[in-house]
Amino acid sequence: MTRSTFLKSTVVASGLVGAIQTLPAADAPGDAAREYFEIRKYTLKAPEKQSVLESYLKDAAIPALNRLGVKNVGVFLPEKAEGTPVVYVVLRYSSLDQLAKSADLLADAALQKQGAAYLDAPAADAVYERVESWLTQGIAGMPAMAVPVKGSQVYQLRIYESPSEKTGKKKIEMFNIGELAIFKRSGLNAVFFGETIVGPLMPNLTYMLSFSDAAAKDQAWNTFRVDPEWMKLKTTPGFTDKEIVSRITNLVLVPTTYSQI
Repeated sequence: MTRSTFLKSTVVASGLVGAIQTLPAADAPGDAAREYFEIRKYTLKAPEKQSVLESYLKDAAIPALNRLGVKNVGVFLPEKAEGTPVVYVVLRYSSLDQLAKSADLLADAALQKQGAAYLDAPAADAVYERVESWLTQGIAGMPAMAVPVKGSQVYQLRIYESPSEKTGKKKIEMFNIGELAIFKRSGLNAVFFGETIVGPLMPNLTYMLSFSDAAAKDQAWNTFRVDPEWMKLKTTPGFTDKEIVSRITNLVLVPTTYSQI
């Protein structure tokens, strides 16, 4: 069994994360159109370690990923500095095979050379405390990433947790049948929407939005909140927050100068 076959089998069959369920034929965009988005959160040991990680990402990891065909690698920092420094990385995969190949990144000789300061850091002086990661699959209404226009300065990474697998599917349905369209006309520019299939806080829907600046973000959300169709949809039985959403995490992020998203 190949590494990629094993990974695909694990993702599909794992009882912990649930199966990647097939959408009804009328709604399914086709496997080729479905992309996968991995979000990584690096919690650093100390503020001075951020430059070590960022140099590795910029000069070693991103070029190596690009050589493997993994494009549009995003690197983001919290808009407001946190007590413990963190860095978020968004990876876009065209398939699970591509994801599996990216796990062999250390086989890249150029990466080993360019990333030596990071890769060879001693255990007593580690760069990060831990890396958390979750993998999402594009939803039917937005199966692939929409790369934002250049100049976008403010991003939101939002996580909608649901009380059960069934209600999690209901929240995704809500976006597919109407909420995505309302987002678009309100100026809430979607970068990706992904149903988490491996990772913490499941079941959840994770998505990213982009804006030219903070004022555009605030205006878009204000427009969305008073949209007549949204006002109707959010009060429709079966789609109310109290029924299908248990917690929302909202992260306001800014892209690094070398981010490809």
